[in-house]
Amino acid sequence: MGETNNGLKWGSNASFLLATLGAALGIGKFWRFPYELYTNGGGSFLLPYIVAILLVGLPFIFLEYGLGYKFHTSFTKVLIAINERFEYLGWLIVVIVFAVLPYYICIIAWDAVYFFLSFTKGWGSNPNAFFTNSVLQSSPGLSGLSHVVIPILLVVLGIWFIVWFISHRDVEKGIARAVKFLLPCMFIMVIFFVFYSFSLPGAAYGLTALFTPKWSTLLDFNVWISAFGQVLFSLSLGEGIAMTYASYVSENSKLADNGLTVVLVNSGLEIFISLGIFSILGFMAVSTAQPISSLVTQGTGLAFVAYPTILNLLGVWAYVIGPLFFLSIFFAGLGSTISFIEPLSSSLTSKFGIKRTTVVTCLCIIGVFLSLIFTTGAGNYVLGIVDEFLNNFALMIGVILQAIIFGWIYGIDKLIPILNHKSNFQVGRLWVVTIKYLIPIILVFIWLGGLGSLLFSHDIIKLGIDLVIAVVLIIIPMVLTFLPSKKDEKVESKS
Repeated sequence: MGETNNGLKWGSNASFLLATLGAALGIGKFWRFPYELYTNGGGSFLLPYIVAILLVGLPFIFLEYGLGYKFHTSFTKVLIAINERFEYLGWLIVVIVFAVLPYYICIIAWDAVYFFLSFTKGWGSNPNAFFTNSVLQSSPGLSGLSHVVIPILLVVLGIWFIVWFISHRDVEKGIARAVKFLLPCMFIMVIFFVFYSFSLPGAAYGLTALFTPKWSTLLDFNVWISAFGQVLFSLSLGEGIAMTYASYVSENSKLADNGLTVVLVNSGLEIFISLGIFSILGFMAVSTAQPISSLVTQGTGLAFVAYPTILNLLGVWAYVIGPLFFLSIFFAGLGSTISFIEPLSSSLTSKFGIKRTTVVTCLCIIGVFLSLIFTTGAGNYVLGIVDEFLNNFALMIGVILQAIIFGWIYGIDKLIPILNHKSNFQVGRLWVVTIKYLIPIILVFIWLGGLGSLLFSHDIIKLGIDLVIAVVLIIIPMVLTFLPSKKDEKVESKS
C-alpha cells in the first residue's frame, strides 16, 4: 500500500471511525438542530432533513472518503494531482476551516464557565442578563474591543493548550486517543441527560410540540434550504476534514460502511438530543404556564440563556443534570475542535516538509492571537458576523466547486471500486449522478440565498468586517499557493 499521508496512519479502522465521528459531533447538536427542527415544521421537517441526508450528506461523505483513501495525501495535494490550477482552492478551503477555530474555541470556553457555574446556579435569577453582562461583558457593536474579559481569555488559553497537546502528536497517539476518551464520555453524559429529561412532568407536552407535523411547511422553499444547510453544517461537508482523515486509513477500512455509520450516528444523536431539550422545555412550559414557542431561542441563547432558566426551576436535580448537559457540550466541542486544525496542518506539512509538531505549534499560536478579539466585550458581536460569513457564504461556495471539480473534471467513477471494497453498503451510478448534477444545483440555490442576505445587509460595520475577512481569505491562500514547496513530489494515487 505504501505510506499514508506524511507517513501518518490510523492504528485501526475503529480509530478512523471514532475520529470522523468526533469531527461531526460538534456543539451545534445541542442548540442548532433542535431550533431548526422546531421552527421548520417539527415532525414534518424530518422529511426534507432525510432527503438532504440522502442527496447531499451521504454522497459527499463517500466522495471525501474515496478521494482521501485513493490519494493518501493532504487536501491541497489532492486538488493539485487533478490539476495544478486548483491548488489555490485547496488552500482556500483549509484556511477557511482553520478560521472557524478561534471563535469556536471561545464558545467552548463559555460552556466551560457554565459547567462550573452549574454546580451552584451561579447565573442567578436572570440568566439572560448574566450571560450578556457578566460572562460576555458585551458592549454594543465594536465599542468593547478594548475591554478583554479575563476569565474567558484564561479558559480560551487553556483550551488552545489542550488542542495543541492532542494535535501536535502522531494521529494515533494524539487524535485517536483523545476521541476514544471524549466520545464515550459524551455519549454517557447525553444518555443520562436525555433519559432524566423524559422523567420530568410536562416532558410529553414538549415532545408533542416538537414532533407535531406542520405539513404546510413542506411547501415552503426556505424549509428545504434550512434542511440542506443543516446537513452541510452538521457533517462539516466540503471542509477537507473527512478527506484528510481518510488519507490516514489502512487498506482494511470499509469506507462506505464507515461513511454510512457516521451519518446515521450523527443524525440519530441530533434527534436524540432534541428529545431531551424539548422534554425540559415542556416541563418549563407546564411549570410557568408559558407556550413552548416563547421558550425556544436561536443559537447559543438556547444553551446559555434558556437552559439556565430551566435549571432554576428544576430543584435539587438541577445540580445533576446541569453539569451533565454542559459537560456533554464540552466533550462534543473538543472532539470536533481537534479536527478543524488537521486539514491545514496536513497541507502545510505535505507541501513544505515541516515537522507536524512545528506546524501545529505555530498554528495554535496564531489561533490564540486570533481568538483574542472574541474574548473582548465586542467578541459576541464579531463572532456572529464571522460565523455567518464563513458558513453561509465562504464554505458553501467551496462545496459547490468541489462537487464540480471532482464530479466533472476528475471523474469519480474510478472511486466506486475503492468505496465498495470490503464494504457491505455499495455505491453505484446513482451516486455519480448525485455528485455531478444534484448537489451543485441544490447548493447553488442555498448559496445564492446566503449571498443575497449578505449583500442586502444594511449594517455598514458588518459589511466592513465581511470585506476584511474576504480580503484575508483571498490573500493568505494566494501566498501559500505561490510559495515554493520543499519537495517537488508527485502525488501517487492508490488503485
